[in-house]
Amino acid sequence: MVDTEFVDALASKAPTPGGGGASAYAGALASALASMVGNLTVGKKKYAAVEERVQAELLELEDTRVRLLELIDADAEAFAPLAAAYGMPKGTEEEAAAQQAALQAALVDACEVPLEIMRQCVQVVESCVFLAKHGSVLAVSDAGAGAVLAKAALLAASLNVRINIGSMADGARAAAYRDEMEDLIAAGGALADDVYADVVERLD
Repeated sequence: MVDTEFVDALASKAPTPGGGGASAYAGALASALASMVGNLTVGKKKYAAVEERVQAELLELEDTRVRLLELIDADAEAFAPLAAAYGMPKGTEEEAAAQQAALQAALVDACEVPLEIMRQCVQVVESCVFLAKHGSVLAVSDAGAGAVLAKAALLAASLNVRINIGSMADGARAAAYRDEMEDLIAAGGALADDVYADVVERLD
């Protein structure tokens, strides 16, 4: 039942998939866990009052999961021109200028993709908040696990943003990326920690 193709590719010496792809994959797993909680909740008389909201969460989680899986390939596609730019010759003034131009262009997507992964992961955490409180009590640990995984994916993706803004010549753009990254970590991380703490308290 377990498809190891992605994990095997990740373990190889190939540069992609790497940390960004792994972050997106972890986020997709978190979304899937949250969806499981929702699917165990719908149709149960005990949870009729939240049925409509759970159905809406399930639709959003499906969209998020699809997007995160797409971002695995997007991350690899963003890395290719970045690696090519770092490998360009810089021996002459003209070559150095061309290399820098290519690098700066490639760094934009190399930051945009992990930021999008982070945005999607925060959405997963937000769904886990609701499902941990209102979903099936039989799956509350899964809602907590989903939040924890989504936070891990969020933090992992942020490392790709950090390493790339460090090479960015456009200080204003780099600062904007850093601000958004830090805001996403603060918001998503705090929510995930709250879910984890709440679930632990209910299980102990």
